[in-house]
Amino acid sequence: MAVLTTSFTFYFWQIFKTPNLQLEAERSFALLIPEGASYESVIDTLQKNEVINDEISFRFVAKLLNYPERVKAGRYLIKPDATNYTVVQKLREGNQDAVRLTFNNIRLKNELIERIGPRFEFGEKKFREALSDPALAQKYGLDTTTIMSMFLPNTYDIYWNVGTERFLDRMHSEYQKFWSDERKAKAKAINLTPGQVSILASIVEEEQARKPDERPKVAGMYINRLQTGMPLQADPTVKFALGDFAIKRILTAQLLTPSPYNTYLNKGLPPTPINSPGAKALEAALAPAAGDWIYFITIDKQGHSLFTSSYEEFLAAKAKAKRDGVY
Repeated sequence: MAVLTTSFTFYFWQIFKTPNLQLEAERSFALLIPEGASYESVIDTLQKNEVINDEISFRFVAKLLNYPERVKAGRYLIKPDATNYTVVQKLREGNQDAVRLTFNNIRLKNELIERIGPRFEFGEKKFREALSDPALAQKYGLDTTTIMSMFLPNTYDIYWNVGTERFLDRMHSEYQKFWSDERKAKAKAINLTPGQVSILASIVEEEQARKPDERPKVAGMYINRLQTGMPLQADPTVKFALGDFAIKRILTAQLLTPSPYNTYLNKGLPPTPINSPGAKALEAALAPAAGDWIYFITIDKQGHSLFTSSYEEFLAAKAKAKRDGVY
């Protein structure tokens, strides 16, 4: 009897405490359980991905912990050499692992949809529908063309099975958190709304990709143009109008491209941001450097720029930059 008891004790210890979910070293498996999924579908997913080593022992522990009746949707990371008990307990309690979402350099709504949609249960189709819903955009004080300004580039931890509207609520919450009373006051001081600041910041983001420390000067230059009624003449807006972001040098004919985004043909800011500007570009737009310059030009291959109020100095710097092979 003592031998039998010892054998059973060892068996129970083994199925509970020894590794049974075999994965490659340093590689976790993300188990995705959709809303309404059954216990058998969870087992099927684990089998298809060859995660379970001994299915019988896993089922035994799951049954003992009443997991078949307590399946919870979500994303669960299973670590290498995890035990039956560790995994079943995690699944039963619904202890999800959030998706770490990072995005930046998004120019078009389609890019945003393709970057974010597949990371969550709602997928690209539902995300596209949500971003195209006028009533939903209005909920956030935006429209379907400006809703992208709500997505501030950053890193976010969000649960995989979050619904589309709850996801948008989270993005709007982060947007509101950024637009504190202090930042709204800064926007008002330069006669811009938060939405207009986002548009200006998107241009600054594109202009100073190589020299971020010059962003406040670029913002100041464009503010000066806005205040004096000059066209912004921002090359990034022409690239956006053309839909070609790989252009290195814009030709004179391309400056005539008819589009509300072409700031060579239209005065003022374009109708929407031309990308999702990061916090540093937004801060630069909110705190533009003081100066009387209305021209700027890249003067060396390292990306440094000359800022000036003199058109003659601008032309001279441009000619020298061409001789030096900058353009």
